[in-house]
Amino acid sequence: EATAQKLLGERADGQARSGYYRIPLYVAAEKGHKGIVELLVDKGADVHAEGGFYGNALQAASCRGHEQIVRLLV
Repeated sequence: EATAQKLLGERADGQARSGYYRIPLYVAAEKGHKGIVELLVDKGADVHAEGGFYGNALQAASCRGHEQIVRLLV
């Protein structure tokens, strides 16, 4: 979480895509990293951006059973 904060503070692109067209918010939501999801949303991450197997970050969090993250993204 501290590393993500530092990178975003240095203007790293929170919307950059990696393998399988996934964005950081999607990956954090899928993996259940609530603190990073909060940080990315606070920094303006597009919660509706599509990418990855499940579609978007909300769908990924929902399919993985991360209820707290689902509540953050709705």
